[in-house]
Amino acid sequence: MSDKKGNNDGGFMKFLYNSDTGEVLGRTGMSWLKIIVFYIIFYAGLAAFFGLMLYIFYQTLDINKPKYQLGDSLIGSNPGVGFRPQPDQDKNVDSTLIWFKRGDRDDFKFWSEQLKSYVEEARKTAGKNCDFGADKASDKEACQVIVDEKKFGNCTVATDFGYKDGSPCVLIKLNRIYGWKPEPFGPARFSEAEFKKAIDDKANSDAKFPKILKTAIEKKLQEVNTEAAKEDVAKSVWINCDGENPADRENMGKISYAPMQAIQSFYFPFMKQPNYVSPFIMVQFESVTRGVLINIECKAYAKNIFPDRASRTGSVHFELMVE
Repeated sequence: MSDKKGNNDGGFMKFLYNSDTGEVLGRTGMSWLKIIVFYIIFYAGLAAFFGLMLYIFYQTLDINKPKYQLGDSLIGSNPGVGFRPQPDQDKNVDSTLIWFKRGDRDDFKFWSEQLKSYVEEARKTAGKNCDFGADKASDKEACQVIVDEKKFGNCTVATDFGYKDGSPCVLIKLNRIYGWKPEPFGPARFSEAEFKKAIDDKANSDAKFPKILKTAIEKKLQEVNTEAAKEDVAKSVWINCDGENPADRENMGKISYAPMQAIQSFYFPFMKQPNYVSPFIMVQFESVTRGVLINIECKAYAKNIFPDRASRTGSVHFELMVE
């Protein structure tokens, strides 16, 4: 029994190193050298081939723009809508509830600080000054998002964005799509009369198109004087927020939009310009019923935007509760 074990041990030791032949692990030194050189050449060739294929692939890409754009891309050409502030995503990634106590700074600070950070970041960025009928974004230079406290009314840092008084502001923005531009209702060639007719037809034929939005568009058209400015107004992305159910609409109360009820057209398109900031508007819920959960949906309107909650494009849903 012990002799057999000794023979087995001796065989294994001989496999590790055979003093008679000079073999290590069953191979001579020359055999090990050959196989090591072979694998070095093999893996070097494999790495070189992979590197070459990667280099060729990168030659087909442009670092400044996506290869597939708009309808050809996975994102598509129907932009999503985003909102701020958002609940703590680390605690519940699916939550869309804005819930706070009026007058309790320790409670509402979480929400107002998010808006403060977003607004301050926008304030720091550079860009050219744009306006309706005047300058607009180019392929290489973006329009600066002007954070003018006079234009944003009560939705400012000084007022804690209304959270202190129980009249919260919610920031609404469009998600970025490279090269996308909003299209006005009506024919491709702009005419104020044709545009107004298209809005009238839309309001009369589409029960989901809010009549209040038609009024807001017509009012803004009256505020500008030139044809170019009117065309830019028509090309803007109009926003409307409403309660999802009759009870939600009743408890939501009065709302206002600042600086206007649309994201101005001169900010588009997004072309990966330096310092680009997604343009936004503020929606203030001025008289919500306290202690009631309110379901709210904000939709974006343009000829080439098709709101669809299922695909989360063209609209955004969130809940609001003020104690």
